[in-house]
Parts: sequence; structure tokens; C-alpha cells
Amino acid sequence: MNYTELCKLLTEAVDKLGKRIYDVREARAVARVFLEDLYGFSAADMYGGREAEGCEENVERLVKGEPVQYVVGKALFADRYLTVRKGVLIPRPETEELCGWVAEEAKENTEVLDVGTGSGCIAITLALDTKARVTAWDIADEALETARENSRELKAAVRVERQDMLQPPTDGRQWDIIVSNPPYICEKEKAEMEANVLDYEPHIALFVPDEDPLRFYRAIARYASTSLRKGGLLFFEINSGCAREMERMLVAEGFTEVETRTDQFGRERMVKAKK
Repeated sequence: MNYTELCKLLTEAVDKLGKRIYDVREARAVARVFLEDLYGFSAADMYGGREAEGCEENVERLVKGEPVQYVVGKALFADRYLTVRKGVLIPRPETEELCGWVAEEAKENTEVLDVGTGSGCIAITLALDTKARVTAWDIADEALETARENSRELKAAVRVERQDMLQPPTDGRQWDIIVSNPPYICEKEKAEMEANVLDYEPHIALFVPDEDPLRFYRAIARYASTSLRKGGLLFFEINSGCAREMERMLVAEGFTEVETRTDQFGRERMVKAKK
């Protein structure tokens, strides 16, 4: 199967309700990533009609709507490839922007904690780009295994630890920066989401109860209020629909200089606060 044939097949793919899974732009992007990352195609290969041999099983996964990152087993994040697999959230471009903001403040030997690390994308990026001393927490086995694997492969000095963010330790450790991209999508938002996210990505890393959308943020902020050093910084990726509520919560928990930033799509997507 060549690039043109794959694009056509993907644009014709429909889900269980008969809705098209990919529009033309998405189909082209998925086909390009698939052929580049899994089969090593160049642009000349794709537009020259080169055939991908033995790809039928993997193509069938794409046709069913499985995210291409799971099919090829990796995702590009901050110019580095990270291993991803089912059970681990696929890194998003917005999180790269959060990393860039944190990197403005993180220096060599800064003590950074990444809460809910998933693939390790935030922790690894900060460890490699800023030379900070980074610790990463998660509770899910797949996430811990993946974050450790990515740290080894990319030679990032990240300490990966099993820790439930809702029950943080009382061991007295102190940090200069705490950063987190916790679950923040409300259950009621499921109806607006694409099937390939709902059917394949881990719900534990995505969703929070409608009645308590700040559940994880509040727990982390309370931990940060005692475990950040004086002047330490707390960074969150957030649900744009909860920005004002988030700001009020951080002030109520004793933080100052609360600042919210928009992402590349103009959505309020990240916040910083100072202890």
C-alpha cells in the first residue's frame, strides 16, 4: 500500500455510528506519521508511490480509529521520540508549551517534581533541557514502566516513583518547582470528544467527576503549599473551562502571583502560582 492509497482508505473509514473517523487533513497527517515512523519513508518515497510491505494489520488498526502513536509505538514531543503504549496518555502539543514555561524558571540543579508523569514527557524534557534534578510520580503500572523506559532511552536522569497524587507523602521533601498535567476533562465533556480518544486512551488519565473538576489540582496544591520551598512555583496544565475557578482555588490555598496563559490555539491552558 502506498501513501495515496492509505490516505484514501483513511478518509473512507467510519466508526460504529457511521461517522467518518478522519477528515482529509487528518488522514494525510496520520498516513505521513505512519509511513515515516514505522516504515522509514521519506517524502520522496510517499509522493513517489513507494509501497509499504506487510502493513495490512497495522493499517487495519488505523482504520478502526486507533491513534497512530499507539500503532507506531512512539510520539514526537519537544523534538524527541517517546515510547507510548495503551494505558499511557499520548503527549500533546499544549504540554510542550507548559514545559517551555517551566523551563524559563528551572535552572541547573533546581529540584523539580512532575506529578502524574504518564510517558515521562514533562519530566524528561525538563531534565534534558534545563539540567534540573527531576522526580516523576505516577500510580499506574504502564505509566511507571513507560516513563522509566523513556528515561533510559533518552539518557535523562529522572527518578520515577510510584505515588498516588491524592495521598501525597508527609516525608518532608522540599521542591523548587512542582508541575502537573493531571486528569481534567469532566465526564460531561465525553460527548464532545473523538472516538479514537475515548476508545483507546486511558480514562484514568483523562477524566474527573463533574461535581469535583479540581479534585487533583486541589490535592496537589495542598501538598505544594507545604512542600515547596519559599518562593517555589507551582505549574498546572488546566481545563480552559475552569480557569477562573482554578485561580480562586490557588489563592484560597495561599498562593500568590497567580498567572494564566493561553496555548497556541488561544485557550487558557496553563497556570503558574508562587508560594
